Amino acid sequence: MRTQITSNAATSSIPLFWINWLSFAAVFTMLFGLLMVVLPSLTLKGFGLMIFKNANQFSAFDPQTTAYIELAHAVMGAVLLGWGALMLMVVRKWMARGIKEAWGMVALSVLLWYVPDTIFSLTSGFWQNAVLNTGFAFLYAVPLFALRPYFR
Repeated sequence: MRTQITSNAATSSIPLFWINWLSFAAVFTMLFGLLMVVLPSLTLKGFGLMIFKNANQFSAFDPQTTAYIELAHAVMGAVLLGWGALMLMVVRKWMARGIKEAWGMVALSVLLWYVPDTIFSLTSGFWQNAVLNTGFAFLYAVPLFALRPYFR
């Protein structure tokens, strides 16, 4: 089954400011993910400070647990890097050209990440991660809401 890609707007009518904002959000997502992969000890210190108010909390765990947490952070970072790269390509290649489906792709992917991740963070007692999620979601939500009328 083929899906027809439809353009709803002339390229010049899409506000470049919001495309650039979304591009920044995608690049920021990629850089955050890369940081988690390349500097795992800094990531653990940051999350230790954020969650436990102690930058060295993870080093207090046994070495095997700490190694697994580093692995989990690196995997999450790699996923963020890939997701951010895809978001950047969708925004720069399709949204900037007014391709109608691009808006939904970005909005749905943010929603499908934000809702379950944030619900789990809150129900498991790690509200700090929900706050971090909300900051990331805000980076995407503001331009998505501003661009919505151009992609109806």
